[in-house]
Amino acid sequence: MEPTLPWKTRLSISLISTVTDASRRSNNTISRRLLSLFDTLVPPNPSILDGITSEDVTVNPDRNLSFRLFIPCSAASTAAVSAASIPVLVYFHGGAFAFFSASSVPYDALCRLYCRSLNAVVISVNYRLAPEHRYPSQYDDGFDVLKFLDENGAVLPYVADVTKCFLAGDSAGGNLAHHVAVRLCKEKLQRVNIIGLVSVQPFFGGEERTKSEIQLTRVPVVSVDRTDWHWKVFLPNGFDRDHEAVNVSGPNAVDISGLDYPNTIVFTGGFDPLRDWQKRYYEWLIDSGKQAHLIDYPNAIHAFYLFPELPETSLLISQVKKFMTNQMSNLN
Repeated sequence: MEPTLPWKTRLSISLISTVTDASRRSNNTISRRLLSLFDTLVPPNPSILDGITSEDVTVNPDRNLSFRLFIPCSAASTAAVSAASIPVLVYFHGGAFAFFSASSVPYDALCRLYCRSLNAVVISVNYRLAPEHRYPSQYDDGFDVLKFLDENGAVLPYVADVTKCFLAGDSAGGNLAHHVAVRLCKEKLQRVNIIGLVSVQPFFGGEERTKSEIQLTRVPVVSVDRTDWHWKVFLPNGFDRDHEAVNVSGPNAVDISGLDYPNTIVFTGGFDPLRDWQKRYYEWLIDSGKQAHLIDYPNAIHAFYLFPELPETSLLISQVKKFMTNQMSNLN
């Protein structure tokens, strides 16, 4: 069974898949020059565009670590009327740890959508990519951005309330958000307070072949061959896919039962080969005594949220908004 997709979506996916497949070399490197032909980058826009301003903030120039800051214009009007604050959403983009950046067109557009729809300050983390930078580089970058925000609050608009902070990410970004959350539980920050985690089709795996991986062989974007390659160039040499970074609920899982792990919402799709791993993550959170919610879109492919023409994209935004509202109301 194959998903029903508009021709425009199929064409875009076919182009992206062709280029990314061609960029992966047999010596476990990636042709960045080839990728640059399709990965169009956009600069930040300090002028108001669709009710949002954006700017890039450098965290560590030595390793090119930065984030793109999106601010809704409603923040200025809110400040003028009262001292009300708005939440902060720290976002980690997807791309198998190897593709895209905070300035890539799809993720600039997605974070703008989040910013506008959620009325939140959005921080899109520009972390280092594999295979040039392997585990745990991406996790270090994610944590360091949160630490930077904790120590340099002045870079945010004064209505941004870092005590109402959410971690979010899709695919590899969902994996990254989880591991950053675990580290934040162990290394407490002074000002930043994580009150929720939004995990959209997180990129997890393991040595086992799950039912969804075996059955969903004719779907776009994700395949076993692709994910195997990316795990191989992400992990340190000598480790298999049951590494704690990949199989978070497997034999080498970190025990989070005693940690103050944030309430989590997990999104899955019926045509995503990673679906079973994502459901296991959700079940593992519950078994670990954490609050978690699972929302499945039966007709959704992996990375559906990058295509605004798909109905699940608007459903995702509304569900994330509801989740954030509920988490913030629990603080009162």
